[in-house]
Amino acid sequence: MFSEDYEHAHIGEKNDPTRIKTIEACISGQVQGVGFRGCVKKIASGLCITGKVKNLDDGRVYLLATGESAIIEKMLSSMYECPRAYIRDIKTRELKVIESDDFRVVRMQ
Repeated sequence: MFSEDYEHAHIGEKNDPTRIKTIEACISGQVQGVGFRGCVKKIASGLCITGKVKNLDDGRVYLLATGESAIIEKMLSSMYECPRAYIRDIKTRELKVIESDDFRVVRMQ
């Protein structure tokens, strides 16, 4: 349906490390009650990533992050270094770009 040129441009665009993207992630393991969200905020702020992080009722942590593709990958790998946290799994999916002014920790109510 698409021309060959469009497909190649689109594929190259997806692999462009400077392309801005938004991902959402669910992180499982020992990630609640250990300062994980604060650590994620510190990483995100240091990398100029915007979005939010919050605890989920099922013990996982939800992350929404917007930034350059390569920087998002760096953030995800840096989260494994958060002290006292143990990450068992990170499931991610890309969303349409969501713009935000900052990165914040969302507190449960």
